[in-house]
Amino acid sequence: MADPTTSEGPRSENRMVMIVLSYIWILSLVPLLVEKRDPEVQWHAKHGLVLLAAEVIFWIAFSIVSSMLSVITGGLGCLMGLLTPFIGLAILALHVVAIIKGLNGQRLIIPGVSEYASRF
Repeated sequence: MADPTTSEGPRSENRMVMIVLSYIWILSLVPLLVEKRDPEVQWHAKHGLVLLAAEVIFWIAFSIVSSMLSVITGGLGCLMGLLTPFIGLAILALHVVAIIKGLNGQRLIIPGVSEYASRF
């Protein structure tokens, strides 16, 4: 059996599963709390939590702007509502890309967002 330690630190036996869980919204808490010895899994879990926080902030802001535009213009906010499925699909695609890169031993760096994963 291969040595589970690397230059990054000890590797988890279920690293692949933990990296996938890292990008499934609130489930990113599982690898964060369970795999404390694997720094790579920890980074992906923190990155998943940062993405979750950014998405929640985005959706709240989007809802407020849509509501305000609906009240002010009567119809522009409703047109913004038509963008919702496409935005959701783009966010899902972002998570899939992050999972694929994580499984390949890489990190998806999102400017303005990913820097917060290393801060906590």
